[in-house]
Amino acid sequence: MIPVFIGYDPREAIAYHVCVNSIIRTGSEPVAITPLALRNLRGYTERHTDGSNQFIYSRFLVPHLTGYTGWAIFMDGDMLLRDDIGKLWALRDPAKAVLVVKHDYKTKLTQKYLGSKNEDYPRKNWSSVILWNCAHPANRVLTPQFIENASGARLHRFSWLEDDLIGELPKVWNWLPDEFGANPQAKLLHWTLGTPCFHEFADAPMAEEWHRERILAEHSAQHGVE
Repeated sequence: MIPVFIGYDPREAIAYHVCVNSIIRTGSEPVAITPLALRNLRGYTERHTDGSNQFIYSRFLVPHLTGYTGWAIFMDGDMLLRDDIGKLWALRDPAKAVLVVKHDYKTKLTQKYLGSKNEDYPRKNWSSVILWNCAHPANRVLTPQFIENASGARLHRFSWLEDDLIGELPKVWNWLPDEFGANPQAKLLHWTLGTPCFHEFADAPMAEEWHRERILAEHSAQHGVE
């Protein structure tokens, strides 16, 4: 069973459901999927005021939510799997506390979906896909109280970890088509500027795959209709 935690924001609930459908449709192993919805996270109070979505800091609760045992995957909700999540799961490295795609880029837009600011900063988008080694001793600092009071920079730059504990995933496991352009080799698509459910991002690069996945997520067989 692969534990998968996905960021959930009610302002774009459809993004979460499309992401889940893509995981199920392309996967070859059973998954246990948990939405990181703030209203369901008892014992954690979101005190930050600089977030562009509701799960921007709750992602760091994953080790706590697993009881600091085993491994888990976190991903933003504005994503789509094009390949088997079991292949991502197979990249676990017990020598690392986390594994991430180590992006290094400057954004195309200073404003993203729903008018949110989109600033450049070190290690931008590293935390949008995390292969968590929840049992690693270095991650035990990530209590709800620590996360509530830590700065965004400390959390999203993984500053509680030594650099050699941050493993690297291939970029195809967190490809940003709206920033980098289309990539037919990508295994995971991430529309970081805005999910194609938003009108202004409906025609973003590779958005047609998201729209197709939405149709599949909403599908139901009908009697007498092929």
